[in-house]
Amino acid sequence: MAMLTRRNFLKSSSLSGAALVCGISHAAPANSKLNVAAVGVGGKGWSDLNSVSASPYVNIVALCDIDEGPNNLGRAAEKFPRAKRYVDWRKMMEQSDIDAVIVATPDHMHAPISLAAMALDKHVYCEKPLAHSVAEARAMKEAAAKMGVVTQMGNQIQSHEFYRTAVRLLQDGAVGKIREVYSWQSGGTSWNLWDDRVPGSDPVPPKVHWDLWLGVAPERPYVSKCYHSYNWRNWQDFGTGKLGDFACHILDPVFTALELTAPTSLVAENPVLNKEVWPKTNIVKYIFPGTQYTADPTINVTWYSGVDHRPTREQLTLPEGVKIPKAGSVFIGEKGHLILPHVGAPMLSPQEAFEEYPVAEVEGRDHYTAWADACRGEAETSSSFSYSGPLTEAVLLGIVASRLPTQSLDWDSSKMKITNAPEANQFLRKDYRAGWTVPGV
Repeated sequence: MAMLTRRNFLKSSSLSGAALVCGISHAAPANSKLNVAAVGVGGKGWSDLNSVSASPYVNIVALCDIDEGPNNLGRAAEKFPRAKRYVDWRKMMEQSDIDAVIVATPDHMHAPISLAAMALDKHVYCEKPLAHSVAEARAMKEAAAKMGVVTQMGNQIQSHEFYRTAVRLLQDGAVGKIREVYSWQSGGTSWNLWDDRVPGSDPVPPKVHWDLWLGVAPERPYVSKCYHSYNWRNWQDFGTGKLGDFACHILDPVFTALELTAPTSLVAENPVLNKEVWPKTNIVKYIFPGTQYTADPTINVTWYSGVDHRPTREQLTLPEGVKIPKAGSVFIGEKGHLILPHVGAPMLSPQEAFEEYPVAEVEGRDHYTAWADACRGEAETSSSFSYSGPLTEAVLLGIVASRLPTQSLDWDSSKMKITNAPEANQFLRKDYRAGWTVPGV
């Protein structure tokens, strides 16, 4: 296995060439232990670490977090005392016994870490959204395919029995072919607290490595409770707002059930953005090519987000008495509706028409240990980067559209280009801070 040193990773772009060009499946022998490293072990990273390590075939051999405090690296090190500890993931990549890596950092660091891991033949479990830009999501999909590593995005609700049952119902034609879909998240968020850059700075806590937290993002001063460890989702430099936070979950059964590919056009409706934060409310109207599960040659999928911001009952064509969830999707079919709450059981409407319909519940699976088993050649992942890359691209195209509200954008996926608005293409990729090269993007 070729070694990636921190110096080589920072100063060389050669990894985007030969190292990412060829590769075969690198599944470990089924009877062997999988040596796993985790980058980002607080918050969701702590949950991911515990869920993957629940497999009896997993060894946690390395832990990395820019925060050495008791809620991050300290807690993880206490539970996994034999694992080596790092604050710099680039140094961690030099550890030779790592087979697979969990990436659970803020969004802006997903692609840099995942691409580096895949370039070293390491399997990757990466939190959603897969990347921070469309170009990064495309690069991650291509790198996974070229290296033949096992991948999984952290949209774990995909594996829940509710979502799996909804997919089965839709593909079995319970409500006929689908004419239109509405999806939304209208609940509150605790991190959408600011409307612009917070002035001033605070002392960096002694156990927090702020420059490493910033990573590829532009330099800015530390402000307590503003970015690390949770409220980063609000900021354009670090997160992807409510659309990025939830759509990789809520749009997932839409993509899976209807076998959607890339949208051909989209338009966003939201207030004009400043250069700091994401909109508190938005609508993204996508048009996708039709599939065997849709009624027409194209299908409209419309996303809503914001507190109490969702489609009307009239838009959903639902009768009075049918509860509209705070988050989820409604599939409007030829023979009725399927209502899928976010992490809720699917419902068929009108109720009287489906009282006798035989709903066969599909058993859930463990999203985390399925990845670990797949790395050992014992299973397959359902959200590999070959699938979750295009899903993430569609979500992030909605982010691009939100920068140019009310302007319809025509998308050529094969060329990775917006064809009717050249000024929008700059938002498909991002610049990286000096000294932080991201090979392969």
